[in-house]
Amino acid sequence: MLINSLYKFIAKRLSPAGKNAQLTVLTYHRVLLDQDILFHHEVTCASFNAQLLRLKAVFNVLPLFDAVEHLKAGTLPDRAACITFDDGYADNATNAALILQRHGLTATFFIATAYLNGGRMFNDTVIESIRRCQSSGLDLTALGLGQYDLATSDAKVSAIGQILPQIKYLPWAERETLAAHIAKLAFSGTLPDNLMMTTDQLKGLQRAGMEIGGHTARHPILAKLDADAVRREIFSGRQFLEDALGVPVRLFAYPNGKPGIDFLPEQANIVRELGFAAAVTTQSGAASQSTDPYQLPRFTPWRPDVACFIPELLINLRNSRRVIWSRREPLCLIH
Repeated sequence: MLINSLYKFIAKRLSPAGKNAQLTVLTYHRVLLDQDILFHHEVTCASFNAQLLRLKAVFNVLPLFDAVEHLKAGTLPDRAACITFDDGYADNATNAALILQRHGLTATFFIATAYLNGGRMFNDTVIESIRRCQSSGLDLTALGLGQYDLATSDAKVSAIGQILPQIKYLPWAERETLAAHIAKLAFSGTLPDNLMMTTDQLKGLQRAGMEIGGHTARHPILAKLDADAVRREIFSGRQFLEDALGVPVRLFAYPNGKPGIDFLPEQANIVRELGFAAAVTTQSGAASQSTDPYQLPRFTPWRPDVACFIPELLINLRNSRRVIWSRREPLCLIH
């Protein structure tokens, strides 16, 4: 297609091979069978398939570990991109992996190990309880969290969006307890216990040629922990994965992932000291050879219109290139 040729031309100008290369790392969490009635931006099998078709038509898609090693050495091919998933949702194994294999692509899956085999992350406890709430409102004043209208799907989305930020940065145990209390007030039934992978599904991903990375055990906000607790979380998560898979775990993703907010430079140093080859953040952008390999940026394509997918990636590359060249001289070709 002519449009793909144009996109490839632009991508190559923005991300040439060698020492001036840029690495685009995509972030995903879930790939659903059907569109979520509450979260329309969540990727479905159909939209993920469409995105991969476009991605491999324009970019050179590489395994993350290989791409990082080439980036460090200045030997990255032009238009390089990688695919990553965070947390360890079961649909990564049942949906995403099958679509990746169909396209001959690999991805890196960063796993929060404490939630495998029937666990549930705090945010999903809140989301799924409010999703199932039959009342038109929810009173959480006893928990210090206010009152919420739940009369419509939009109202539920708004409530979730207000509640989660209030508890996300609490200490892990307090966060889990508060999420459980919210669930008890919102819904009297049983919440799903199959949202996250099983160890067998994790092993299946590895057998399918996917790379597995560390994401701590319990997905805490590392910036809120002391150095010993950070080491324990990162080490225990990696140890579980290595014991289960029998291979070294070489890559890491910071929970939540915002530099200076969710993790600090000293925590990046701990990741380095523990022997990981690289670590990824959720800071938007693309990585260059000068980027700290323990604070690699990633980009999440949020817009639901798949026609915007490649343009979004090109804009991300352009913005990252401007940051690099602003330290030297203007790059008029990208204005």
